[in-house]
Amino acid sequence: MAERELNFPTSLGTSDEKQIRLLGQDLAADLMGKVGFGELAYWLVAGRRPSPGETRVFEAVLVALADHGFTPTAIAARLTYLSAPESLQGALAAGLLGGGSRFLGVTEDCGRFLAETLRDVPELPTDDDGWDAVAREAVTTARAAKRFVPGLGHPVHKVQDPRTPVLIGIAEEEGLRGPHLRLFEAIGRVHPEILRRTLPLNGAGVCGAALADLGLPIALLRGFALLARAAGLLGHLAEERRNPVGMDVYLAVDRNAVYQSPTDQ
Repeated sequence: MAERELNFPTSLGTSDEKQIRLLGQDLAADLMGKVGFGELAYWLVAGRRPSPGETRVFEAVLVALADHGFTPTAIAARLTYLSAPESLQGALAAGLLGGGSRFLGVTEDCGRFLAETLRDVPELPTDDDGWDAVAREAVTTARAAKRFVPGLGHPVHKVQDPRTPVLIGIAEEEGLRGPHLRLFEAIGRVHPEILRRTLPLNGAGVCGAALADLGLPIALLRGFALLARAAGLLGHLAEERRNPVGMDVYLAVDRNAVYQSPTDQ
């Protein structure tokens, strides 16, 4: 029996002795210096080149999620670098591994919540009243199930996350303020009457809504948050080299640790 020829199909990159091809293009001749990194990242995932408007919204999301100060992800990266300065990749990975349900992962969680809500809507509303009704049912159902509504609340921005109105405005300018963003905005309007408190629509959540409106796969939205944060973490590690604080963070915790017997806990 003839041996089967190996074949591994891909629509991404291939190379030979003389050429690198990416997305059907000559990397050196067609892409380098002609395509921005954000545009390329979108193209790699979506399998199509984004329009200028889509690129603007997508890159606004990346900028919005790049850094938020001394978050747990940044601290993890800096302390790992303190422990293993020979392993930049380990420090960067340590920060990225912290992207979960409280930090960064909210982007995907919110996009998924909105997408699942919209799947049960037979006809999309045409005005704010209609969107408010959909949002009211979604928030009520989540509360009854004792589930958090992703995208609501922020540990720092208690009244308004400054990123949220800007991203919504950019999407509106580009004609990309779609059903996920409209539902997200409606959640912001109706949740106080249901939850009995007012919470801001956070930046991670609005990014998830915007990415979903761009038609990007919901299951990959957290990846875009990590892609953005990788740049921010690299900035933190560069700053740690110039002006280290990792040792101070470590010592502040270690020198103030107080032993407590397990029986007292």
